[in-house]
Amino acid sequence: MISIKQFFKWCSILATLITLSTNFYIYTYPSAYPAKCSWYCAEEGPEFDASSLSIFAQAIYYTKRYLKDVYEQNVIGVEPPKGSEDGGPEDVHIIAFGDPQIKGIWHGTDYNTRLDIYGNDYYLGHIVSVMQQRLKPSHVAVLGDLFSSQWIGDSEFYNRTSRYLTRLFHRDTSWIESVRDRQHDDNGLYKVQWMEWGQDLNKQCEAEKPWDLEFGYSDVHSWDHNKEDYLFINVTGNHDIGYSGDTTYQHLARYAQLFGKDNYWIEYDRDTDHPWRIVVLNSLLLEGPALQPEFLDITWEFLTQLAERNFEGSTVLLSHVPFYKEEGLCSDGPHFDYYPETYESEPYKSNLLRSQNHLSKEVSDEVLNLVFFNNKPGIILTGHDHEGCKTYYNKDFDTNTWTASKQPTSELAIQEITVRAMMGEFDGNTGILTGHFDRSTSDWHWHFKLCPFMVQHIWWVAKIFLIVTVLLWSITFFL
Repeated sequence: MISIKQFFKWCSILATLITLSTNFYIYTYPSAYPAKCSWYCAEEGPEFDASSLSIFAQAIYYTKRYLKDVYEQNVIGVEPPKGSEDGGPEDVHIIAFGDPQIKGIWHGTDYNTRLDIYGNDYYLGHIVSVMQQRLKPSHVAVLGDLFSSQWIGDSEFYNRTSRYLTRLFHRDTSWIESVRDRQHDDNGLYKVQWMEWGQDLNKQCEAEKPWDLEFGYSDVHSWDHNKEDYLFINVTGNHDIGYSGDTTYQHLARYAQLFGKDNYWIEYDRDTDHPWRIVVLNSLLLEGPALQPEFLDITWEFLTQLAERNFEGSTVLLSHVPFYKEEGLCSDGPHFDYYPETYESEPYKSNLLRSQNHLSKEVSDEVLNLVFFNNKPGIILTGHDHEGCKTYYNKDFDTNTWTASKQPTSELAIQEITVRAMMGEFDGNTGILTGHFDRSTSDWHWHFKLCPFMVQHIWWVAKIFLIVTVLLWSITFFL
């Protein structure tokens, strides 16, 4: 019969093995899918299909592939391919995250929920850290729904922004703290001065068009070169500012103050033979009926000015709500919901737009024509549909309309990637977009991959067993 000390010793050894294996995996998980979790390389061939091998042979093949990639990434330190061997520009490297939807903690929130929310923040932050360290991207984009609800007060919006920036994306928050120091209530809590913000916005829009709203940037590679070597981009989602029937000056003002503009373009290498641009579009404020119709006017003015740029390069469009597609092409089909004519709790919202799965067909056609006015190839990244989807929008040049399909069917076919959510229940995904300039065609080509992690329970097991292992060895030592 074994002694109590021997029992705890064996338990400690078992816990140590579980701790080492799970923690090794969560910090190296992209090596389990090396092709999916790496940048596209123009020289790479099709991935080897091991399905014809026996189960034992498959296990050996995947284990060797996994360990080989771990060695290359963490021991040798393989640098991401630049893609400029043919004399062209370096590849564009963008990682994209869909719908983190971080939740809030209230005074009445129970401790289990608090722990779950705390862990979820760091689970999402773990994905960001691992992928940034592995890929060293030039751009990091979050495609909307940063938070789980737009129905929160200013101080809670600030709290979630602080958590989002520090726990998920490991960014400095001193600048938003300075904003809070300037704008706060009697208790020192952040309170946006939305009336002042709205008056300034309306004053700019009282002038004759084109409105000077400073939509454009050129060759921006970081918002803070002293602290970051990539560009951090956030897109408005319905859970951040609401659908157009909900969006108030307060919603939009605090988003603009803490996250920046909701509509803008960044042009890169405009005066070269390889120009390209990023277009960030607030797709929540494109159609209504809207609570504040002037917000729609501003978004359409942005699109008009965008088309008038006469830009000759390729476009990466970042948005939240996907474009119109028929039922069956993606998990979400077309759906619009409006507030009822008699809406007693908020009568001023009567008949306004309450929610939407896609943009309408008419709006989709108009936006696509304005964004891809130059008929150059490009790509669209959206969020909203948590399941994710890949679709092509094919242009009919006779009617200037676009039709969605699973395969390109037109001379100009723009792929839309709805990036699968990074939430744990959807496997913690990272979208990987590579832009490669082909000298032979003088065009940018865009290649997208989806790198999954695993449900959040594996991350929890790794962290919990680390604590359990320390406790078990401590008990064993003192017995």
